[in-house]
Amino acid sequence: MPQKNNVAIKKEIESLQEEINKHNYYYYVLDQPILSDREYDELMRQLTRLEKDFPEYITADSPTQRVGAKPLAQFTTARHMVPMLSLANAFLEKELIDFDRRIKKNHPREYYDYVVELKIDGLAIALLYENGLLSRGATRGDGVLGEDVTQNLRTVKSIPLKLREYSEMDVLEVYGEVYMNRESFKKLNAERAKNNENIFANPRNASAGSVRQLDSTITASRKLDTFIYQAVGSKIDDFSTHMELLSFLKEAGFRVNSNVKLCSTIEEAIDYCKHWQNKKNELNYDVDGMVIKVNQLDLRRKLGSTTKTPRWAIAYKFPAEQMTTTVLDIIVGVGRIGALTPVAILDPVFISGSRVQRATLHNEDEIKRKDVRIGDTVLVQKAGGIIPEIVRVVKEKRTGKEKIFQMPTKCTVCGSQVVKIDGEVVSRCNNVSCPAQVKEAIRHFVSRSAMDVEGLGPALINQLVDKKIIRDFADLYYLKKEDLLKLERMAEKSSNNIIEAIKDSKNRPLANLIFALGIRHIGIYASQLLAERINNLCDLESFSREDLMQIDGIGPTMADSIVLFFQQRENRDLIERLQKAGVNFSQEKPVAQKKYLEGTQFVLTGALEHFTREEARDLIERLGGRVTGSVTKKTDFLLLGKEPGSKYQKAKDLNIKIIEEEDFKKMLQL
Repeated sequence: MPQKNNVAIKKEIESLQEEINKHNYYYYVLDQPILSDREYDELMRQLTRLEKDFPEYITADSPTQRVGAKPLAQFTTARHMVPMLSLANAFLEKELIDFDRRIKKNHPREYYDYVVELKIDGLAIALLYENGLLSRGATRGDGVLGEDVTQNLRTVKSIPLKLREYSEMDVLEVYGEVYMNRESFKKLNAERAKNNENIFANPRNASAGSVRQLDSTITASRKLDTFIYQAVGSKIDDFSTHMELLSFLKEAGFRVNSNVKLCSTIEEAIDYCKHWQNKKNELNYDVDGMVIKVNQLDLRRKLGSTTKTPRWAIAYKFPAEQMTTTVLDIIVGVGRIGALTPVAILDPVFISGSRVQRATLHNEDEIKRKDVRIGDTVLVQKAGGIIPEIVRVVKEKRTGKEKIFQMPTKCTVCGSQVVKIDGEVVSRCNNVSCPAQVKEAIRHFVSRSAMDVEGLGPALINQLVDKKIIRDFADLYYLKKEDLLKLERMAEKSSNNIIEAIKDSKNRPLANLIFALGIRHIGIYASQLLAERINNLCDLESFSREDLMQIDGIGPTMADSIVLFFQQRENRDLIERLQKAGVNFSQEKPVAQKKYLEGTQFVLTGALEHFTREEARDLIERLGGRVTGSVTKKTDFLLLGKEPGSKYQKAKDLNIKIIEEEDFKKMLQL
């Protein structure tokens, strides 16, 4: 029998890869298998055998390459193409009607309808595809920066390694949820119990724990699945509705939930929410509500977003599971900006799969409104399915022995006078040196989304503050190894590691530092908006309220908070000491350049050799040009890379000027 030549072997491998990917799509995305498990396994065995004998033909998107990478030491950070914003929550029909009324009021002449989808109770993820291949998978993180968990997400079989439709989609980032169905969750917990391992509280925790394993083989052993519901990328601008986008995502190879309804009115959307509120237990996976989105993408762009939530979508949360228990005590905690928060200590009770022993009471007015007393029997639920809260007191069960709670007049930590500012419901400790405030401020400063100082946990911070080794977060940069060696459980190596981690944090981006300062109302996204507008942190000190409100995304409350922060002498002292310690205060800005490309419109296609697509786009836009996703008569130039898509032919048909990288570099005067 004649030997096959290398060309024939390569072709056979590619054919097997394509065949297996097709069956994966039918099985994991369409839920319509067209091959028996035995036949599928035989195809995989053939491909594995051929790739073992001819490893030079193994490609990153081969079905055999989902698992096998070495365990990671730690996860790196990944920045999303656009911020993954949270959704505003609605718990009542009235709130959904108000949401609709706001859209009508702001855009009275616009026609729109709604897409209503199940809100999957899983782990939010972002998947980045370049030229049709999966290049990165990340967790949501703080919405701007997540953890790079690519190795683990490659093991999830409903995530395509290669898109089925991508010729016009050079860069695409999709968003969705990783989840574990109820049957798989039960099997996993039964296995863990058998091996004397801790069991997971619920499928959401199991999914999150599985995705964040440093060893991808562990993730692969857990039966995870996905639903994808959103995307950004050059071709997305070509779609006019969300329903069109969902259809494309399914065709491209993603698993899209079929329980989606297009509703012409908010009343119809509410009816669909009620339908699934009654039927959610019939599903084999957990949902905690519904998501209502404006279908028209152009109206979404007009509606825009706040720094936290889109104005074109809202989540309707299903009523939470409720249980009765007893309030054993009410204690008061002190936050990083001095807010005194009463917390109910409860007789432990299990709600939605986890043990609940504490519930926030928010403030004194809330306690009075609900008339919560020590010793009361109360109804408890998880607000939004996550945070325990007291719904109401079961007054019928009172015995007369219950004690009325009194808010302390002095801080429970430092003994300073408690004040209540006019117009606020929160009582505060005004002593900025209060140990509780100092500890919380330091914890925030060293957190992952801020200065990311690895190894500096709550127990160590408590010791440093209690022993008066540090007074605030600026003191961290003046710590010596000898200071740490005085503390419990601190050896030479761990002390060195922490000193190095603190030193490394000096080089964090300016946005991280702004967020780390803990300015009230300023989150990570607002911090990035500020960092983009200044050259140095000290510039913010000279900004007026009006200056700040000129920044898109910075509202009056945030502006007032920033101005007040820099007016306080102790805050200016902190900033001065951070600067003296060598902490990065600046953001590198591009040097002003002539707008050589003013008024020109570019389209990019194919793989570039000397630039990433983002670098090319940035250069064009800095020089006054514009980059679009589709070739039209308005396109001036098509920048051509290797293996171009159909844009190349369209540009030729329209007689658009086609340039290669060398021409592009000359054009940019590089």
